[in-house]
Amino acid sequence: MLYGHAERIAKFELPQLQEISLPLSRKLRQRTKLITDLLETIAQDYFNTLSELFDPELSRPTRAPHQSLRRAMHALAWQIRISHLIASPPGAGAWQRLHSAFRTARRLGQEDIPGPGDGASIRRAYTDILLAAIAQPASFSSNELEFIREYIESSPLTVELLDTASSDGRGIFWIDLDRDFPAHALIRRQPTPGAQILYFSCDAMAESASRHRAQLAKGIPAASLGIPDFAETRAGQGTLDRLVMLWGCPAKRKFPRRRQSYRANLCLGLDNLWRLIKTPEARIQLSEWMVTNESPDGYALMHMSGQTENLRIGDVVALQAQDEHADVAPAWHICIIRWALSENPEHVELGLELLAARAIPAEVAQPRELDAGSITALLLPETPPLRLVESLVLPFGALRDKNARMVLMVEGQNLEVREVRATSLNEQTSSIEVFNVLTDDSM
Repeated sequence: MLYGHAERIAKFELPQLQEISLPLSRKLRQRTKLITDLLETIAQDYFNTLSELFDPELSRPTRAPHQSLRRAMHALAWQIRISHLIASPPGAGAWQRLHSAFRTARRLGQEDIPGPGDGASIRRAYTDILLAAIAQPASFSSNELEFIREYIESSPLTVELLDTASSDGRGIFWIDLDRDFPAHALIRRQPTPGAQILYFSCDAMAESASRHRAQLAKGIPAASLGIPDFAETRAGQGTLDRLVMLWGCPAKRKFPRRRQSYRANLCLGLDNLWRLIKTPEARIQLSEWMVTNESPDGYALMHMSGQTENLRIGDVVALQAQDEHADVAPAWHICIIRWALSENPEHVELGLELLAARAIPAEVAQPRELDAGSITALLLPETPPLRLVESLVLPFGALRDKNARMVLMVEGQNLEVREVRATSLNEQTSSIEVFNVLTDDSM
């Protein structure tokens, strides 16, 4: 009865955590903590029932071990899922208990027993959680996270857990069953010698996501492919593209990070950036952050002061270092929010990917949709060798026909009007899209 009640609470509360702002309010933080504490207690109680297996006075346990382990694992999975939605690290020991549940089921030979109603086995539930975790949940919005979970659960593919690493493929990951961490990509980190390690490959999942992406591009409905309808949206297709890379081609860090400690101003959102760059004296609400480390392709920040209600993963922002001794204000660097973490109501950290060292405010009109008016955009100049062509940052979904010509109006010392065409989609999130563009005389 307690498990059923906790399940109802978790399923009711999870949708309430969609589209939240960071950091969480104290009230919402306390509410989620109560729920995760309840789930942790229930998981531990189910672990405690396994002691019946070693009671010499019981001829048979009152509950099948696989039932206790499955319910403990579900409670832990809800804990981890809630932590992903609120951009907070899972509670201490959550991953270690999850590994312990699978290891116990494996030792008892009960990891492949189907769940109620021919549901997922313990092995399948465990690998589903691992797949969601290695997809870097801190870098996705709540809607995208729910799509990833549903996509994984709908897949007919089985992830095999092996004692030795496969020599084929790039998407090889490993788990240390004694450590309180999810899986690591083998290309990024090597396991500790002598540890109890399990390996698995995500190449098949990456190939499946790539195949689904190609089929969706041909107009095949998501329902006929057996995947969630969200896959038909631009955000869904962009998520599939990222899953192909995260599962199938995990990469080493390009540049080393340098520790820093200087303050910077942050401007959130495309409309605010456009107004700020177009009219520097405009009164735009800014927030203050501390840059904790940086590399040539991005920054890590810690929030100091100012409002963060509109902070969304995948949104475009501008970062300006504070330099009181400079005669000219430092430039605004254009970035995308790649991840966010918030451990308490007074704390939030961001990871930014640098798009360009500067941007030019622009407006875009589509000749076939003149009645719709112009669209605010940011023009990112070419910066060889990193950016060989100009790019346009547009609101998500603003450009309906990616192959159509656009009229680009750039206001500098004089008004410049150009006819351009998008050549490729360079970046896509749930908030913005970045297109490479060429003018007619360049094509």
